[in-house]
Amino acid sequence: MKRIAFAFVGAAMTFAGSSAMAANIVETAQQAGSFQTLLAAAQAAGLVDALSSGGPLTVFAPTDEAFAALPAGTVENLLKPENKDQLVAILSYHVVGRELTSNMLPGRTIHVRTIKGGGDRTLAVSKSSSGVTVDGANVVSADIRTDNGVIHVIDKVMLPSS
Repeated sequence: MKRIAFAFVGAAMTFAGSSAMAANIVETAQQAGSFQTLLAAAQAAGLVDALSSGGPLTVFAPTDEAFAALPAGTVENLLKPENKDQLVAILSYHVVGRELTSNMLPGRTIHVRTIKGGGDRTLAVSKSSSGVTVDGANVVSADIRTDNGVIHVIDKVMLPSS
């Protein structure tokens, strides 16, 4: 099994991959070890199967640190069964229904449609010499390939406008 290390804001994240069989988005996030909150939220929202088998997808994945930066009690509140619709809306806002890699981005801002329902649910994705941002979140590790898409690690949780 080859190991690929990606730098992440002062910490190292390691993604394990096998050349014989690639992992899906959920398996890749589990192997990384820095997405426990995202995975727990996806489980509570009933989105694990879609992220495991659907595709191609692009996931802008906030780390556990990104979720921890939300106001106190936010994550716990979102994980309650009565807030499932809100949780689905937030998580779906982090997913694009096609593969979008960094080399596909022009050197300007583009808008890409998320899988979140509604007519105008788009993310502003900007690429410049200083890096890539998505709705104000910095991409800290890009183009992590999975067998059903690509993951871009971001440093904050993006919240859709209501």
